[in-house]
Amino acid sequence: MKAHEGDVLRFTGRTLGMSEHHATVVKVLGRNGEPPCRARYEAGHETEIFPGAGCVIDTPPTHRSPVGQPYREGR
Repeated sequence: MKAHEGDVLRFTGRTLGMSEHHATVVKVLGRNGEPPCRARYEAGHETEIFPGAGCVIDTPPTHRSPVGQPYREGR
């Protein structure tokens, strides 16, 4: 799973009643976008995280190329 600064990590609820939550990647600490990364949660706290199977990376529209593919050059 590769992440870039500004990407949003979306964690799906894996337990009944657990809601989905989000965190924004502040800094990638691994090589070439690999974990770990520093992320800021919606409530404002930051932590170092290794995203797991229940995590999806959403790339903001400002990081996408004109054809809708994630823009990754030069990062």
